[in-house]
Amino acid sequence: MAEAKIPKATAKRLPIYYRYLNILFNAGTNRVSSTELSEAVQVDSATIRRDFSYFGALGKRGYGYDVEDLLNFFKKTLNQDRLTNVALVGVGNLGHALLNYNFQQTNSVRISAAFDINEEIANTIQSGVPVYPMADMKEQLQIQQIDVAILTVPINHAQDVADELVAAGVKGIMNFTPIRLSVPATVRIQNVDLANELQTLIYFLDHYGNEGGTSDTAK
Repeated sequence: MAEAKIPKATAKRLPIYYRYLNILFNAGTNRVSSTELSEAVQVDSATIRRDFSYFGALGKRGYGYDVEDLLNFFKKTLNQDRLTNVALVGVGNLGHALLNYNFQQTNSVRISAAFDINEEIANTIQSGVPVYPMADMKEQLQIQQIDVAILTVPINHAQDVADELVAAGVKGIMNFTPIRLSVPATVRIQNVDLANELQTLIYFLDHYGNEGGTSDTAK
């Protein structure tokens, strides 16, 4: 991510812009306006221009944005030009689904190691990813220089496993458990609560009817 501090809402929208720019580039499109981007990603054009303004002059008035230049800029900003290996802790139903998916839509993120307490799964290869016993987690994380982990363990083990990850040097945890983890200020947590997201969707359907739109791109 760029060194300049930008709003969290803007940071969440950057991968959305990057994904659509990839589509445009692969389709042979040379330039795009903020209005065209707005229609595609469902973010109003004023917000897009404000988001882009945090990074300087990315476009030209009357011309719009050069797709290839903008794509290359966001590729560097989002570290899409280098591979980040991540660890998966907990190879249950959700863990297996994540291993099967393994971020195939991006070349910049890959689950390279998984860990589980189940002896029937440990020391096997699942969807091309080695699964290690939990006892080997700290050593493997340090050997493979992994500092990002995905947590999909049972609720009652989540905090203990998070403590082990922090002790192993992990700096970022994507938490799929519904509890809020306690970690040092130097560790960033991204909470993904699927039940909460579904309840939010149902709430919007009940209270806003057929207005449409997406809540993840809100200001």
